[in-house]
Amino acid sequence: MKNLLLICIAILTLQTAFSQQESAFQDGEWFKFKMSYSNWLKAGNATLAVKDGTLNGKDVYHVVGKGWTTGMIKWFFKVKDRYETYFDKQTIMPYKFVRNIDEGGHTKDLEIDFDQKNNKAHVTDNKHKTKKVFTTKPNIQDMVSTFYYLRNNLKTDKLKIGDEVQIDMFFDEENYGFKLKYLGEETIDTEFGDIESLKFRPYVMAGRVFKEEESLTLWVSKDKNKVPLRIKADLAVGSLRADLEAFKGLKHPFKVVVNN
Repeated sequence: MKNLLLICIAILTLQTAFSQQESAFQDGEWFKFKMSYSNWLKAGNATLAVKDGTLNGKDVYHVVGKGWTTGMIKWFFKVKDRYETYFDKQTIMPYKFVRNIDEGGHTKDLEIDFDQKNNKAHVTDNKHKTKKVFTTKPNIQDMVSTFYYLRNNLKTDKLKIGDEVQIDMFFDEENYGFKLKYLGEETIDTEFGDIESLKFRPYVMAGRVFKEEESLTLWVSKDKNKVPLRIKADLAVGSLRADLEAFKGLKHPFKVVVNN
């Protein structure tokens, strides 16, 4: 149950040949996901919201992601997570990332300021009152900005089944190379009807949380929005599923094959 929002967001990272395309999102976009554990027990919710903003005099998109446990689960393992990113409206390069989490008593309160020109990440740990500077890869992304960067630039028509793609992220205090495989197209049954989707298999670190490297599967809508529709994760104990439950503010039409 740990890192519910991280599972929802970080695995949505896709990379292939990029070219500037019409924006996939806009101010006012909002998603809500429902979580279930082992396919029957409601585990929690997560939201993602996009708003116009300014940071140090620059026009940015300010995205806030929240995740929390609900129902019976929260009495055994309470999660309350908040993630924020501020990224440039044109380049989608992040300037600032915030991670404030409480996961079963495990807490973190981090702020990361990115110096994209000099490839540096300035990490402020508010919990331990420390500041550190790390060298990053060029054009580094944080775990939330990555999703929006790739939604805006991904050329899905170039993907072939079996293609493996990756992107560089900076998370907490380290560079992280995220890789996943394209599995093809699939029409899935959702809260809104049957939706044509693109299916992916991300690679994760097997161990305490995930059962094996290929424990995750995700589906995103096959349209200009590239909406995250569903995520399934085989955990070390049980499984976790996240489904899109509600949305608003999409920039492009949301295509439904068959209405429920």
